[in-house]
Amino acid sequence: MGSREQMAWWNKSKKRVHLFALGDVGGMLLTGLRLLGRDVISEIGIYDIREGVPERWEFEMNQMVPPERDQMGPKVTVLKESELFSCDVFLFCASLRVPPLEEKTGDVRMAQFQANSGLVRKIAEKAVQQAYQGLFAVVSDPVDPLCFVAADAGLEPERVKGFGLGVMNARAVYYARREAKFSSYLTEGRVYGPHGEDLVAANSLNHYDDKLSVELTDLTAHANLVMREMGFKPYMAPAISSGAYSILAMLRGDWNYSSVWMKEVFFGCRNRTTEQGFEVENPEMPDELFQRCNHAYQNLKVIH
Repeated sequence: MGSREQMAWWNKSKKRVHLFALGDVGGMLLTGLRLLGRDVISEIGIYDIREGVPERWEFEMNQMVPPERDQMGPKVTVLKESELFSCDVFLFCASLRVPPLEEKTGDVRMAQFQANSGLVRKIAEKAVQQAYQGLFAVVSDPVDPLCFVAADAGLEPERVKGFGLGVMNARAVYYARREAKFSSYLTEGRVYGPHGEDLVAANSLNHYDDKLSVELTDLTAHANLVMREMGFKPYMAPAISSGAYSILAMLRGDWNYSSVWMKEVFFGCRNRTTEQGFEVENPEMPDELFQRCNHAYQNLKVIH
């Protein structure tokens, strides 16, 4: 998926990464990239509209230094708005609406779509105006529909990517380690689709059990509501599992869970980066699993 020209941003051994907005997710993501990204990130530029916030994070991040100084993570710098797209990878982490803790029913991620879609479109249009040629990555909810908005604003869809599915894999792993009946997921399972209600978890590709997979899907898709019931916002695991771990795997050319352009929608799946574009894992699927994935795909088309 893509071409060598569209993947020119990936040819550098180390990429310059810019992060837009330092809220709960953005701050935690920045921490993960700073601590883990030394091998593939040359520098991290940060921007936030709130006065003093980028300066605070720059001050803290650049003081995270290991005993051996040659093991330090990438330097963090404060950006001017005009510098947002002087990078190889742009990470959109802003959110104009974070659902309050008392909002504990339904898909709270989709409640953010109306507010965040306008901001994504505005930023993506700026990227187009500045002839940005790097990767535009969406980390904010709801990831897949917001990717579509960015592409609809004029960015080449092959250079737009969404990072929301990594935490769904992580949550499925969590439940698979807790309950023996789901243990096959640890070695044979997969997740597909959006970071939300239409998530598809498969207990195993080789020994697929539809009833078990639907049960695991329900637990995984609603783990965010469990955290809200505890009285806390669920942002740490998403920022690291969907964000830092998945973004760094993508930059290294390793397999990761993220959303890629599928000709009509952005759809979450296991994929990796190559010089030709994003290579999507394409295993043989039981018919029941394929139908579940197709249902999620068709529902994403309706959202647009």
